[in-house]
Amino acid sequence: MNKRSEALAVRLEAGAGALASFVSTLTEAEWQTCLPGDGRKIGVVVHHVASVYPIEIQLAQALAGGNAITAVTWDAVKAMNHDHSKDQDGVTKEAALALLGGNSAAAAAAIRALSDVELDSAAPVSLNSDAPLTCQFILEDHAVRHSYHHLARIRAALGR
Repeated sequence: MNKRSEALAVRLEAGAGALASFVSTLTEAEWQTCLPGDGRKIGVVVHHVASVYPIEIQLAQALAGGNAITAVTWDAVKAMNHDHSKDQDGVTKEAALALLGGNSAAAAAAIRALSDVELDSAAPVSLNSDAPLTCQFILEDHAVRHSYHHLARIRAALGR
């Protein structure tokens, strides 16, 4: 077992678990609450976190293989989030939590499969001004951080 990839996977699982645990207690009215400054409903944001795990892992795996990430821009991310918000406006708590559980488990398994050499592999990332970033950085800054980031925003919106 690789200690670094295991530690990353455990942190991802902890974040997804904390998000799932918190939102599973929400009322339907809270689930439908829009986040200030964002406009998306809490339920949509939870589904968003879950649905983006495969993309985040795919990007990390590209870097692990020494491949540059191109054509991923903040405008593309904004458009993806906008489309997702429209498509998932009525997502149920059960559906979002099921997707979160499945996709976070798959993401953790993919992370565990990475070697230290792959975690250290770096290539230009268009989302970050073509800075050469490592696979581990992308995992930490995106897949691992994502659930923690949105959980904090959800808690703040609900005053908890």
